[in-house]
Amino acid sequence: MRNMLYDYDIFPKVFPIERDITITVKSMGKHSEFKGEYTIRVNHLGMGDPHHAFYAGNVTSYGNITPNENGELKFTYKAESEGEYLVRVFDSSNDSQVELSVYALEHDLACRYPLKGDLHVHTCCSDGGEAPDIVCANYRKIGYDFIVITDHHYYQPSLDAIRAYQDTNISLNILPGEEVHLPYNEVHIVNAGGLYSVNSLITDDKYNDARKHPDMRRLSSDVVIPDGCTKEEYKKELDAIVEKLTSGDNPLPEGVEPLWYASCLWAFDKIREADGLAIFAHPYWRPTLFQIPEAFTAHMMKEHPFDAFEVLGGEMYFHQNGIQTALYYDEYRQGRIHPIVGSTDSHGSTENNRGVTPCHTIVFAEKNERSSIISAIKDRYSVAVDTISAEYRLVGEFRLQKYAAFLMEEYFPLHNRETAIDGALMFSYINGETTKEELEVVCRRTERVLKKYFELL
Repeated sequence: MRNMLYDYDIFPKVFPIERDITITVKSMGKHSEFKGEYTIRVNHLGMGDPHHAFYAGNVTSYGNITPNENGELKFTYKAESEGEYLVRVFDSSNDSQVELSVYALEHDLACRYPLKGDLHVHTCCSDGGEAPDIVCANYRKIGYDFIVITDHHYYQPSLDAIRAYQDTNISLNILPGEEVHLPYNEVHIVNAGGLYSVNSLITDDKYNDARKHPDMRRLSSDVVIPDGCTKEEYKKELDAIVEKLTSGDNPLPEGVEPLWYASCLWAFDKIREADGLAIFAHPYWRPTLFQIPEAFTAHMMKEHPFDAFEVLGGEMYFHQNGIQTALYYDEYRQGRIHPIVGSTDSHGSTENNRGVTPCHTIVFAEKNERSSIISAIKDRYSVAVDTISAEYRLVGEFRLQKYAAFLMEEYFPLHNRETAIDGALMFSYINGETTKEELEVVCRRTERVLKKYFELL
């Protein structure tokens, strides 16, 4: 049977279990319109084919349904358990005309929206290709609901992106951020969503000449930036951390550079103090050798001082994403379940850059807001998505993977149709060719689409 996603619409697509939900099936064009009388049958995808006697109970049937004045078929259904449900419409000759899917959620997930985004993206303000506001428009065009601009050393580019759209009501949530590079440390760390810059806490760093003003270092004027320190003072703080790490009964393993590890601990703590998400980024990146020795990575994973592991990154080769995925599941096997994200680590946001969409994150959050996204990731309500090849791959907990697979097939293609228009108008707005009012009309439509497909608690 052909893919019917664009011939018929079904809504809501996602709803809570144990509730009576009115579901609508609508034809999308004269070629698919309903005429006459129909039977609808609903089956839980994972509870067995009712053609076999033992699983005969896995079907709910609705007969004698006729289209209403809008050409829609409606029925009321109560899902008893979480999972995907197949909805099939049969005509009077008992031929299956329509085959669609919906998803029922247990209550902890049924209060959360799936948000597609990226927590590690670069712009021309460090080593990327385009300006921050253009990067945001380009990624909205390909379906992002949120984005974190994380230029090397610099927090201000994320603020530039936020302020470029501050007078509008766009649907894309632009979060502040930076990639943190501190003295005595080669480990790449991302400050996602922090209210102020961690890089700039080293007051005599060479990059501080370009970011001295407080408003280049904080999300808003009411954010209090803590006192920074000089490199010398910072080194003393690291030495004190190293002393604690090396003087106890549980010394650092061989192969773990003490200053690197102390600096990571310092950075992670400072990111959390800034109310951000501290991300341990791409340990299996290969500039030549692995960026981080495996003994160091193993200790980092065992101690888990970070908030989230960037299990998928921007490179196309297996060593990074493949081995990091294997590492995540090996950690899981040992009982260490790390919150995860997938990020492009993009350095170019246009379609002629092969690295524009290798990976992303689906976050299940109550709201598309900074604090809600961070909390959801910390609470392990996220899935990393590998889209390097035509056949996507998912990384994360089994239950969330099943739900994310449904969303990848049944929701995000429709969602991305709307965001493509949204992103194109954002690009046009930045270039003075679209008004704020024209932009906001489309933004309101994308919000309505979300409410249409998700009937949540």
